[in-house]
Amino acid sequence: MPEQLLFAMEVTLNGLMAGVLYSLVALGFVLIYKASGIFNYAQGVMALFAALTLVGLMDGQVPFAHLINATFGTDVHHFGWHIPALPAILLTAGVMVVFAIIVERLILRHLVNQEPIILFMATIGLAYFLEGFGDVMWGSDIKKLDVGLPQGISETIDTVTYNWFGYGFFIDRLDIAATLVAAILVVTLTLFSQYSKQGRALRAVADDHQAALSVGISLRFIWVLVWSIAGIVALVAGVMWGAKSGVQFSLSLIALKALPVLMLGGFTSIPGAIVGGLIIGVGEKLFEFAVGPMIGGATENWFAYVLALVFLVFRPQGLFGERIIERV
Repeated sequence: MPEQLLFAMEVTLNGLMAGVLYSLVALGFVLIYKASGIFNYAQGVMALFAALTLVGLMDGQVPFAHLINATFGTDVHHFGWHIPALPAILLTAGVMVVFAIIVERLILRHLVNQEPIILFMATIGLAYFLEGFGDVMWGSDIKKLDVGLPQGISETIDTVTYNWFGYGFFIDRLDIAATLVAAILVVTLTLFSQYSKQGRALRAVADDHQAALSVGISLRFIWVLVWSIAGIVALVAGVMWGAKSGVQFSLSLIALKALPVLMLGGFTSIPGAIVGGLIIGVGEKLFEFAVGPMIGGATENWFAYVLALVFLVFRPQGLFGERIIERV
């Protein structure tokens, strides 16, 4: 088998695993959009804040340490204890649920039946507030996140592929673990949305707030629920991306990578987020492999957005999105 074809197969596998992570980020957008009609600009910052909180809890870091030291002239930074990864993840999930309750009480309940642009602007303000709050609470330095996920080349895959093809595939074990976790979460959320009572209530709320209220659906409960789920999705995404590249404030930019995924799959479709993520993941890797060397490389920075632009021109609702026709 030609070496170029084998290399393309390796690139495709890495693209599929990256695509699952893109899908995971996009799911947070889809869930909130389906439940409230809000494009949540703050989803990427939620992933950053969740990762910062997780690292802070695991390391026993004192929240607002810099502010406390500057105000009182002290020099405190850590409590002197550490929390294992699993309890810290559960505590961080609890923090994201509390965050969802606060968002509902302080923001969402005052914006029922407002124009979509008002809801969108509210999430922009929330994103910048949360980013600044995370900076003050945990500091802006780059943090290492280690939750026990395996890292380094998978010797098993390298050996097996070398025995089969005479060429060993380089697949990171962290990518494999992240793909498995993300895939389980994606399947769980898909089943929840399609077959649970709460999932059907989410779709009803998205269609019409007042109509949902009139049939006894608690708008406050649904919004807290969906923002809690989106917060947990953001936590998982933050853990996976933070473990790969460290917890830093550029982590919030992973939300930008979800935009092309949403444009391809559709803003209202969970299966669309999955398929869109896989298309973007594989597409950008193969495009970089096949075309990148001819035009100077770095095509992964813009390929997804160009592909999304093509979809917007010819199929603006995406592959699985709902076509909306308004009579005027």
